Amino acid sequence: VQLQASGGGLVQPGGSMRLSCTFSGFTLDDYTIGWIRQAPGEEREGVSCIMKGGQKIYYDSSVKGRFTISRDSAKNTVYLQMNDLKPEDTGVYHCAADAIAFPIPLYDMDYWGKGTLVTVSS
Repeated sequence: VQLQASGGGLVQPGGSMRLSCTFSGFTLDDYTIGWIRQAPGEEREGVSCIMKGGQKIYYDSSVKGRFTISRDSAKNTVYLQMNDLKPEDTGVYHCAADAIAFPIPLYDMDYWGKGTLVTVSS
């Protein structure tokens, strides 16, 4: 099982950014994919997940209505569209996978990829 997050960078408050998580070694029918972020000096925080099978989605209350998770099985990729970004969204975003349908807390998921840094600043 391998995962890799990409798409981070610098964006102004109110802006948008899309992160991608490419993976190999499993299918989206068998594994739940989650996004976890960690701000400098802070604890890891589960952001969102799309459960195996793709029928159920979870968002943390801090991002609900602003972030959208989606998947493309043909491309072995899960996306995190982030809109109306705020400075508090700054952090390293990791994608992770787990065979459990709803692995709460998300930061305890079994397989992690290298993260991508998102900086929201003017």
